[in-house]
Amino acid sequence: MTDNRNPVDALKIKKKYKKQNQLKEIWHRLKKNKTSVLGLVIIGFIIILSIASGFIYDYDKDIISQNISERLQFPSIEHPFGTDELGRDIMARIIYGSRTSLSIGFITVVLALIVGGMLGAVSGFYGGYVDNIIMRAMDIFLAIPGTLFAITIVAALGTSTINLMIALSISSIPRFARIVRSSVMTVRDVEFVEAARAIGANNFRIITQHVIPNSLAPVIVQTTLSVATIILTIAGLSFLGLGVSAPQPEWGAMLSSARTYMREYSYMTLFPGLAIMVTILSLNLLGDGLRDALDPRLK
Repeated sequence: MTDNRNPVDALKIKKKYKKQNQLKEIWHRLKKNKTSVLGLVIIGFIIILSIASGFIYDYDKDIISQNISERLQFPSIEHPFGTDELGRDIMARIIYGSRTSLSIGFITVVLALIVGGMLGAVSGFYGGYVDNIIMRAMDIFLAIPGTLFAITIVAALGTSTINLMIALSISSIPRFARIVRSSVMTVRDVEFVEAARAIGANNFRIITQHVIPNSLAPVIVQTTLSVATIILTIAGLSFLGLGVSAPQPEWGAMLSSARTYMREYSYMTLFPGLAIMVTILSLNLLGDGLRDALDPRLK
């Protein structure tokens, strides 16, 4: 029986099955790392909670509304994490605050990945003076500590969530540019790139459809770890009063407002601190597992 399928369609089907097999292999290797699976489960649970918080709690009534008669209550059945100095339920604010930290973290990393990834891809693909110009510009940004750079931008633009994301995105671009550049340089001269050139594909098509997709392994790992770094930076900036504005709940801002009461009411700092620690730990565990699972030398 003859196969009447178009050769192009057959090639697409072959690539599709190959990609599916690669994903199955990556998932199989990731499952072997129990700590990474634990990190994945925890971060998945936190993401689900953050999404569900908008349905569980009413923002005006449960999150920002003050109830002085219930202020500074220790953890109980009614308030499992206690209440703060304004009578607000700390557990509700932590759960709702996960939306703020995770959304800013993911959006910031995506913006930095898009800009830094394109700069790194162009730099690594073309090389020469293009590479020198882009990388020297990235070196200038890398010479400035990321947190200090973000503080400077927020102080110049003003305190707001949008300005915070802009500041953190700009400070994260150089890391992604360097990682993508190094990955692109390892694949730019391989056979499938030469084949794409031979059939007349332009440079933009080669970069976007051939080079970048085959350079994603280290980028995925860096993305996971960068989200953890960004969340920690957000908490630090909010603690200093340069992050998320009150009364919007954010873990670092909750720590900042609770430090006055830390001696007598330690639970006010314990639970927001644990939320930051568990989230960052789970992302780091997941990132380590992805690094091992995506490493071709471990196949």
